[in-house]
Amino acid sequence: MPSLLQADHIALIQSGVSTIVASRDVRLRPSLMRAVGSSISADGGHITVFLRPSQSRQLLADIRETGQIAVVFSDPPSERTVQVKASHATERGVTDADAPALLAYRLAMQKAIAQVGYGAHYVDAMLSAPLHDLIAVEFSPEQAFNQTPGTGAGLPLTQGA
Repeated sequence: MPSLLQADHIALIQSGVSTIVASRDVRLRPSLMRAVGSSISADGGHITVFLRPSQSRQLLADIRETGQIAVVFSDPPSERTVQVKASHATERGVTDADAPALLAYRLAMQKAIAQVGYGAHYVDAMLSAPLHDLIAVEFSPEQAFNQTPGTGAGLPLTQGA
């Protein structure tokens, strides 16, 4: 099955942009949290986001209960934004093998945030987390949308976004 994401969308997500994860409970009440890292497969068919359970209890409970996940990837300097959704998200523990992806994400965010006037210490305060306080949430995108501000915002990526 071909990916919903084109090469430029995959590159955007791989570049370590701001990542906000959301879900909902069975009563449709939303929950959300900033991820402390993310990664995407080369073909765009598999995404992993890293969350701190100590800060994301409701979000993780909602994902476990419903399987629903929506993730917004946004580049702060350009505001280029992609949203992906799935209905079968799962979680796994984080291992030492995830450390390089987490570091790469943090360094990329430092670079992006510096372009809008904030120092590395700001990003470190947002994203630093010990591996024992992380969980990986994995999913395959089922829907994808352009969320870059402008006339194409909200359109499915398959509609020219």
